[in-house]
Amino acid sequence: MHDHTTTIETLLPAQRRFFATGQTRDLQFRLTQLGKLQAAIIANQDQIVAAVQADLGRAPFEAYFEIAVLKDIQLAIKQLRNWVKPRKMPTAIEVFPATAWIEPQPLGIALIIGAWNYPFDLIISPLVGAIAAGNCTILKPSEHAPHTAAVIVDLIRSIFDPSYVAVIIGDAEVSQRLLQEKFDHIFFTGSTKVGRMVMAAAAQHLTPVTLELGGKSPCIVDRSARLDIAAKRIAWGKFINAGQTCLAPDYLLVDQRIKSEFMDCLIRAIQELYGEEPAKNPDFGRIVNQQQFDRLTGLLTSGKVVLGGQSNATERYIAPTVLDEVGWDDLVMTEEVFGPILPVLTYDQLDESIQKIVDRPKPLAIYIFAQDQAVQSQILATTSSGGACINDTVMQWAIPNLPFGGVGDSGIGSYHGKASFDVFSHYRGVLKRSMLLDLQWRYAPYTTAGLRQIKKIVTGQ
Repeated sequence: MHDHTTTIETLLPAQRRFFATGQTRDLQFRLTQLGKLQAAIIANQDQIVAAVQADLGRAPFEAYFEIAVLKDIQLAIKQLRNWVKPRKMPTAIEVFPATAWIEPQPLGIALIIGAWNYPFDLIISPLVGAIAAGNCTILKPSEHAPHTAAVIVDLIRSIFDPSYVAVIIGDAEVSQRLLQEKFDHIFFTGSTKVGRMVMAAAAQHLTPVTLELGGKSPCIVDRSARLDIAAKRIAWGKFINAGQTCLAPDYLLVDQRIKSEFMDCLIRAIQELYGEEPAKNPDFGRIVNQQQFDRLTGLLTSGKVVLGGQSNATERYIAPTVLDEVGWDDLVMTEEVFGPILPVLTYDQLDESIQKIVDRPKPLAIYIFAQDQAVQSQILATTSSGGACINDTVMQWAIPNLPFGGVGDSGIGSYHGKASFDVFSHYRGVLKRSMLLDLQWRYAPYTTAGLRQIKKIVTGQ
C-alpha cells in the first residue's frame, strides 16, 4: 500500500480550497456530477456485480441490489431544484416589515465510511446526498470487501477530481488516521461498537455524525398472520446475502399457538428457496471472512438445530439454519447474528414479547406479521425502532421516500431520498428587516408602557 498519511494530509487542504471556490454550490454543477455518477455506474455494472460476487459469493440477482442506488440518483436529479430552494417562513409583528426564510447550505467536507456487507451501495448511496447538497467528500470503503473497494477506486477516480471526491483505501488504522482530522460531517455505516469509536473521535472536533448501525431486529409472528406467506418473506429477508444484512430479521418471536404450524411453513419455505443442498446452490452466498465465519459457527451451539447447521470452513459456507428452543440468555441472543442463523423464541402473551423488545437496545427494524390491525397498532405504539415493516421484511429499505436509519443503539440520523440531501445540509434561518421603520418599544430606557408591551408579547395577555 502507498503511504496514506501524505495522501490524507494533502487531500483535505485541497478539498477545502476547492470547496472555497464555491463551485460545488452551483446547482448545475451538482446535477452534472450526479449525471456523471449515474452514467459511470451503468457503464460499470458488470464489474460491480463481479466484485460483489468475488467478495461475498452473492448471486448476480442479489449483487444487483447494490446498483439500486441508481434509483437514489434519479430521484435526486429530478428533485434537486426543489430541494435547494429557500423556504419562506412567516415573521412576527414585532419585526414588521421583514421577511424570513430557511436556506439549505452545504456543510463542507464530508467523510463517508462504508461497510462490507453491501460494499458498493453503502458508500455510493450517502455520496449521492453529499453531492446533491454541494459538499466535497472523502470515501473510505471497507477493506473486508477488497474487490468492490478496487472497483470503487477506479470508478470514482475516473469521474471526479480528488479535490472534489476522493477515495482512500486501507484498514482500520487508515480509518483511525482519517478520524483524527477535522471534517464537517462524518457518515459511518457499521457495527455499534465501532460507531461508538467514530462518535468519540468526532467529538474532539465537534463534528456531527450520522451512524448507520445494526442491532437485533425482532420479527413477531402473530396467530392472525398468513403463515405460508410470512414464512417465505421472513426466509427471503433473513437469508439474502447469507444473512449479512443489517436489516435482516435477527430473531423470531412466534405465538405459541401457531408455532408448530409456522415452523413447518418456515422449513418448507427455506427448502423451496435453496433446495436440499444449499451448499451447491449458486443463489446462496458465503460469509465474508474467516473471523466472521468463526464467530457465527460459535453461535450454532445455542438452542436446537431444526434445519441446517452444516458449515464448511474452506468455503466459508454456513447452511441456512433455524434454531428452536432458544432462550433469551443463549449466546445467539447476546449479539447481532449477522449471518444465516435464525433463532426462534415463542410467547404466550403479546405483552410479554413486547416487554422483552422494549427492555433491549432499540433495533434498526421491527417486523410484524399480523392481519389483526389491533396487534399491528399495539406493537407500533409501544416499541421504538429505526423503522418498521408490517407483513414483509427488508423492503422498507427500497422506498426512497422513507428515511432510513436507526435510533438509540441502532444509530443516529437517517438517509435515502430527500433525507440524504438533508443529512449533508445545514438549514440556515435568515431574517431580513427593513430600515424604513424603527419602533422604539424595545430600546432602553425601559418604561412602564414598554414593560406592558413586552409582557403582552411574551405571555399573550
